[in-house]
Amino acid sequence: MKTSRTAIFASGAGSNAENIIRYCAAHPDCGLTVPVVVCNRPDAGVIERARTLGVPVRVMTRAEINDPAAMLAILEEYSVDSIALAGFLLMIPDFLLERYAGRIINIHPSLLPKFGGKGMYGRHIHEAVVAAGETTTGITIHHVSSECDGGRIIFQASIPLPPGTTPADVETAIHALERTHYPRVLATTLSTQV
Repeated sequence: MKTSRTAIFASGAGSNAENIIRYCAAHPDCGLTVPVVVCNRPDAGVIERARTLGVPVRVMTRAEINDPAAMLAILEEYSVDSIALAGFLLMIPDFLLERYAGRIINIHPSLLPKFGGKGMYGRHIHEAVVAAGETTTGITIHHVSSECDGGRIIFQASIPLPPGTTPADVETAIHALERTHYPRVLATTLSTQV
């Protein structure tokens, strides 16, 4: 099995990024390694999490991420084969979609196409799911396209939502699904793309 050198792009606390990095360390033959984390927020929790685990972090502005010369220089410096989004809140620029066609993957905390699109992230999704009276929700792991939360679905996992479920309950259950499935699906999918 070939190993995909997968950059993680993250904007927030970094629980998914940490989970992926720890999974790779615990499963050195999984077909995935994380050479760098790219973050667009200098105050994001993911920075400390990644550094604590020995993974370099490059903090870049939106303008730098959207600049082919700046962004590709970083990815080439770390010999990046693919990209995993882990709570990354910016749209991926077209030049990256072209350069890494079929090798950029995102996880979304709902069963797409439900509760996707602009403004739908994190707690906003869980609140919307509960407000809509949904009886199930889950996660979607998908290829990234130029459409927000578009792209071909790779994997979905669902959970039931009994009456009285709160947004906090949903968030806890979704985090458990993410921990269980995202690193494995990334490794399985991206190691075949190298």
